[in-house]
Amino acid sequence: MFVSKNLDVNENGNLTIGGFDTVELAKKYGTPLYVMDEDMIRSHCRSFKESIDKFYGGNGLVCYASKVFSCKEIYRLVASEGLGVDVVSGGELYTAIAAGTDPKKICMHGNNKTIDELKMALEYGVGRIVADNIYEMKSIDKLCAETGKKADILLRIKPGVDAHTHNFIRTGQIDSKFGFALETGEAFEAVKFALECTNLNFVGIHCHIGSQILDTQGFEAAAEVMLVFIKKIRDELNAEVRDLNLGGGFGIQYTEADDPLPYEAFMEAVSLIVHKFCKENDMPLPFIIIEPGRSIAGPAGVTLYTVGGKKIIPNIRTYVSIDGGMCDNPRYILYQSEYDAVVANKASEPKNTVVTIAGKCCESGDLIGENMPLQECEPGDILAVCATGAYNYSMSSNYNRLLKPAVVFIKGGESRVVVRRETLEDIIRNDI
Repeated sequence: MFVSKNLDVNENGNLTIGGFDTVELAKKYGTPLYVMDEDMIRSHCRSFKESIDKFYGGNGLVCYASKVFSCKEIYRLVASEGLGVDVVSGGELYTAIAAGTDPKKICMHGNNKTIDELKMALEYGVGRIVADNIYEMKSIDKLCAETGKKADILLRIKPGVDAHTHNFIRTGQIDSKFGFALETGEAFEAVKFALECTNLNFVGIHCHIGSQILDTQGFEAAAEVMLVFIKKIRDELNAEVRDLNLGGGFGIQYTEADDPLPYEAFMEAVSLIVHKFCKENDMPLPFIIIEPGRSIAGPAGVTLYTVGGKKIIPNIRTYVSIDGGMCDNPRYILYQSEYDAVVANKASEPKNTVVTIAGKCCESGDLIGENMPLQECEPGDILAVCATGAYNYSMSSNYNRLLKPAVVFIKGGESRVVVRRETLEDIIRNDI
């Protein structure tokens, strides 16, 4: 009935998440409101970690891709489950360190890291910097020389694999802003350059073929391409590749049309490729790093809104307006991403209408979705949009000077605020 396993309906006919009545949560904390199920997040962390232990004998690391949802509490949570993190900016790195993350378990990503961000990474002693271009390697090498440090680096490689996903979230093909291309020989030349840099320790390679991928074929193909490249580095440059970072991109269920595989199925399929190739080519098994993000946080979240105006345009469409929109979830306006929605206080009733959910921003495109099945709703009802734990809070904005919602975690019969709701004073805090 629901896209996430932690959603249900209670005796009052209200939607629940992790056993909590969403209508009561909306009353207690206000709307819009992000709600995250901590038990589900922990379960997903354990699933990936157990898969590394099972299929690679523990020879690997799960790094939570924190761009999907970044705050101090989520960094504390994933660390307590034995995970590392990947960060893509100075802000994410600063937050992770402030939360107590072990810097040795941090992978620093980004296609255009600033000098200040690279300095931060070196000062904090992050475990791995994933270099994206030659200029960046030169910058890291220079900074290391100035500070007497050495940096462990991986090179981001474009494996040329089509991930069969939205064009904006495909990152493994040759025409991408990320990484070094294999087809042109650029990647091989980048490895040679890295090996020549006095202050860089070339320890591995990284790839990421895209996001919201629902089958294993792309991951299997990427793994084989990367292993062939590792063999080429060994055979022609006599260099060891210690780490193989295969990125993330595991899909989740947003609507009934999505049919993701269990995470273990992804892990097992790729491990078979890795073990077979290494055995056949007398190569040591590399240290495997994966970077799940959406698949850890996405299904664990819902966003709660209060319904405002309802506008019926006969024979055209019905607009249902909410007290949020593209400021707290811009994914529809960016990618036309589809969601499932429920009138939380009527969750036991059938979805007998089709509506367009409209946000409150002064933009015609400010929609959460079009032609969405929904229960009959009226002003004052609570609307829940499901599977919003990833790329909602992290992509939120203050457009129209709207306030960013609070984030509430639920666990063990208790709810708590982990990110406070913004105030009007927060909006003008940096104004002069």
